[in-house]
Amino acid sequence: MKMVFRWFGEGNDHVPLSYIKQIPGTTGIVWGLHDIEVGEKWPLDKILKVKNKAEQNGLNIDVVESVNVHEDIKLGRPTRDHYIENYKETLKELSKVGVKVICYNFMPVFDWIRSDLFKKLEDGSTALFYEKSKIENMDPTELVNDFLKNDEFTLPGWEPDRLGKLSELFDAYQGINEEDLWDNLKYFLEKILPIAEECDIKMAIHPDDPPWSVFGLPRIITNRQSIRKLLNLVDNPYNGISFCSGSLGANESNDLPAMVKEFGDRIYFAHIRNIKRYKNGDFIETSHRTSDGSIDIYEIVQAYHEIDYKWYVRPDHGRHIWEEESRPGYGLYDRALGIMYLWGIWDSLERIKGDV
Repeated sequence: MKMVFRWFGEGNDHVPLSYIKQIPGTTGIVWGLHDIEVGEKWPLDKILKVKNKAEQNGLNIDVVESVNVHEDIKLGRPTRDHYIENYKETLKELSKVGVKVICYNFMPVFDWIRSDLFKKLEDGSTALFYEKSKIENMDPTELVNDFLKNDEFTLPGWEPDRLGKLSELFDAYQGINEEDLWDNLKYFLEKILPIAEECDIKMAIHPDDPPWSVFGLPRIITNRQSIRKLLNLVDNPYNGISFCSGSLGANESNDLPAMVKEFGDRIYFAHIRNIKRYKNGDFIETSHRTSDGSIDIYEIVQAYHEIDYKWYVRPDHGRHIWEEESRPGYGLYDRALGIMYLWGIWDSLERIKGDV
């Protein structure tokens, strides 16, 4: 596996690239142009600036997260073709700097949902938390207002300009069900994948987070059956998955190691993180260590090892520890600890196999 680390860009991330380079076994950054409005073409000069900065620190830029999909594409509006053309042009520009994988999602309105960005754990650290009853009884406008108070760091998938039109977006989705969303995803993929193949860039969809309907919005990438449907929707090897153990693991019925083994040849990017689930439907993000949560991280890494996984992996959200001030879920310290835990499992499996 190839270990990478998410980075939000110079001036938008408190973690210097030189620190990322010091995390053992970490060879690249997972990046994006977060100052470009969703739906607009990414300019080559800004792409090259990230590439040059990364290479100065000995890191690659093979994985982009995310070239976000405009809501008009998800809604199937007549204007979607304009945004799809921009997406194609962005793919072509990214191919010029050697990008190999684009992580994207097809979640309506919100890329991910939590009720608390800094919920305290028993050890005194804080983490992202999902309180089911609170979300079910909350006006989404209240949630947006709470999240956007955190103006020191941008939140991926929570762009203020887009969320400023929240009521308009919810009105637009009133007539959209899951099958409509599937149809719109198919339309998008049929247009995009020939260009992705031409550019040799794998498209890797991220599962819905959490993997169920929230605020009445449709969700479609949620379990084993839906991933099978996705891969058959447009049967092309460039139609792949960003397999997120934390997102899919929020539903205890998802057998994550089995899914890794079934879909491994189409998993081009892996997010590995742990969560602790509660019987009432709540969950909180924990350290990566298996015993700290409800997800068997050892078995997941073992499944990747068994299929001889050679694509990209990153530690996903971490706790906020040692008084670090960071973007919610994206501190340096706990994610670096997560990387060492993942490498520890991988190296032990290599030793057992006899390769070390």
